[in-house]
Amino acid sequence: MDYRMHIGGEWVESESGATMEATSPATGELIGTFPEGTREDARRAIAAANAAWRDWAARSAFERAHALEGVADLVHERRDDLARTLTLDQGKPLHSEAYDEVGELEEYFRMAAADATRIEGLMPPSIDAGKRVLVYRVPRGVVGAVTPWNWPYTMPAEILAPALAAGNAVVWSPAASTTVCAVRLAECLVDAGLPAGVFNLVTGPGSVVGDEIVANPGTHAIGFIGSTETGYKIAERGAGKALLLEMGGNGPVVVLDDADVDRAVEASVTASFLCAGQSCTAGELFLVHEAVHDEFREKLARRTQEVKVGDPFDEATVMGPLNNEPVAAKMDEHVRDAIDRGAELVAGGARASGFPTTLYYEPTVLDAVTEEMEVARDETFGPIVPIRTIAGEDDALATIEESPYGLLAAVFTQDLRRGLRFAEAARAGWVNVNASSNYWETHLPFGGRAGSRSGIGRVGGRFAFDSFTELKTVVVELG
Repeated sequence: MDYRMHIGGEWVESESGATMEATSPATGELIGTFPEGTREDARRAIAAANAAWRDWAARSAFERAHALEGVADLVHERRDDLARTLTLDQGKPLHSEAYDEVGELEEYFRMAAADATRIEGLMPPSIDAGKRVLVYRVPRGVVGAVTPWNWPYTMPAEILAPALAAGNAVVWSPAASTTVCAVRLAECLVDAGLPAGVFNLVTGPGSVVGDEIVANPGTHAIGFIGSTETGYKIAERGAGKALLLEMGGNGPVVVLDDADVDRAVEASVTASFLCAGQSCTAGELFLVHEAVHDEFREKLARRTQEVKVGDPFDEATVMGPLNNEPVAAKMDEHVRDAIDRGAELVAGGARASGFPTTLYYEPTVLDAVTEEMEVARDETFGPIVPIRTIAGEDDALATIEESPYGLLAAVFTQDLRRGLRFAEAARAGWVNVNASSNYWETHLPFGGRAGSRSGIGRVGGRFAFDSFTELKTVVVELG
């Protein structure tokens, strides 16, 4: 199919007429073309958003909530098509992952609709008895959204839903490699009857379209989810605006000496192989106490053999392909670097053969990982379990403290007090105790710790409204 972008209430081509191709990582097929947006296309979308947002902001919170409920209703109605598109365009297994993501997409819009009606203000006292003070939250204006390909429905929804619910207009630059998913989501927003210009989708290269959206003075807040490198560029280009940046991590999973090893192994499979490891919350480094190391390694190696890699439309498939070649190449590089530096390959370690594309990768386990290896220092973003042995929890806390990241960590221990102490000491924005690093809930605040390369601000439920609204103070003279 030939897809279009949406600007000012119309489905349009790029002003240049240029297009880009969408190819399925699962099948290698060409599944469509979409406009290669330009800076001028982004400027048109920003102008349309600025013309529309004040009327949208002036509507009651309940009216906006009703509109977003309409979006959620359409997502629910179209769930089969949305899920199949996700599998074809992104590569997620249809039955084990794609339907779950569509369900979360629906929930984000319903949650934002409810949260919009609960935004509250203050009435602090004035030093003057003849005055009254009102402090309340108002929309910022036009929100620029730049989103990734790994969760092409729910990650955009973390920004789009609260931004729209709060009364802003939106200009969205989705990841090029999952643009078909973006268009399908955009259709739900458009068909729900949002006013022209309130929602705009500009497809094309992020370095062009996304950069214009971030830097243009016509956007007043930026919501970004993606890599640390891109996030730093956005912080520079969007300086002076409200920034919500949810960036990378290398999610340490800590298995202490008193851990339930079976529970830790099962959680590790989810931590590393959900979405083929392409998640900012994936388990990217496993710090395993020397007392349970051998048991953990043996059981994990056996469990990894049970992870079925295959056709993502097959009901038995647990893990589908990686989304794109740069991610697969980084996986190759990190595995090669680790082995060259002395790591032991326990399972996997190569691209899987016999599939329509070269993006299918074997679930991989490395042992004897050391701190100088790329796999221990950086975000691999692939299906890998790198195991590093520790002598105690102080070693684990020191590793977390030294890491440039600080998004999420997980710890396994059968002592609840020990787990809570560890969670409070760990320098991370989120810590799971006895649960996979890939466990999260849509309504909870999620983001990186201060000073880390994992971002600023919080997505999740009502907490995203802090970034997409600002406080206004009004003083009334009673006469």
